[in-house]
Amino acid sequence: MIELHELTKRYGAKTAVDHLTFTVRQGVVTGFLGPNGAGKSTTMRMILDLDRPTSGRVSIDGKGYGHLSEPLKYIGALLEAKAVHPGRTARDHLLWLAQSNRISTRRVDEVLAQVGLTEVANQRSRGFSLGMSQRLGIASALLGDPEILMFDEPVNGLDPEGILWIRNLMKRLAAEGRTVFVSSHLMSEMALTAEHLVVIGRGKLLADLPMAQFIEQNSRSSVRLRTPHPEQLLDALARQSITAEPGPEGSWEVPDGDAAGLGELAAAHGITLHELSPQRASLEEAFMQMTADSVEYHVDGTGAPLTGTTVPGAGPDWGADWRRPSKQKGSD
Repeated sequence: MIELHELTKRYGAKTAVDHLTFTVRQGVVTGFLGPNGAGKSTTMRMILDLDRPTSGRVSIDGKGYGHLSEPLKYIGALLEAKAVHPGRTARDHLLWLAQSNRISTRRVDEVLAQVGLTEVANQRSRGFSLGMSQRLGIASALLGDPEILMFDEPVNGLDPEGILWIRNLMKRLAAEGRTVFVSSHLMSEMALTAEHLVVIGRGKLLADLPMAQFIEQNSRSSVRLRTPHPEQLLDALARQSITAEPGPEGSWEVPDGDAAGLGELAAAHGITLHELSPQRASLEEAFMQMTADSVEYHVDGTGAPLTGTTVPGAGPDWGADWRRPSKQKGSD
């Protein structure tokens, strides 16, 4: 279990993480969401003691990371897939990690097989594709067989088979009772993987609740109706003071409607329906709704970044120089 209490990180005048308090529990995949610059990566780095908090604290099963004598046996993490010495082979990279945490050589071969890198175990990492580097990073996280795992953008560079594999892996780890904390910008993938969500914006906690509840609270449901007799349908709805809005391809949608009740109403008036379907918002729609006021870098209608936004420490006009490759402290 990971516990954060009033966790705060400031870089000069910029507050990257602002008094975050939440718990990542065992037995479920917890998704960690937020717009770019929300403070997700900074938070994950502080959990691993890679960045020192300005204030607040983090505990891992009741202890700070610095008090774990062999940390890889408690918590495994994938933060930067390419954070591997380019001259080391995949096996040598895992071997030195294993030796530093008193993990057996046999375990190195086990995780190489688990992530599908056995055939390239003796190749130097400089020649690895992003997908292969991701698999090596996942192997590093699994190496100590820890009870807690953290993954930052784990599907980057993976092919469809690899995406399905990591999705099932995270679910299986959670089903074993482990703590699984995963950050991703791919809403469609997060919707298929996470059961619980922690959402932050501008460093502040916005939501900490189950996936279904998050979508329900941050989106509007409706019922879609399609009929060859739209005038009769609209007349029947109007008599019951039910409002319908035009939908796609000639359909009509009733906001917050009851599908069973609308079907019975149509049947009572002899109206043929070609479609009667509840419409639920996607995780992406709910996420956009919740974080609309927390997006740090907006774009205009053409997709071009807006100018005039200055980030502390990023130069006089970050918006006018948005292609700059360097990454600012406290961003994601």
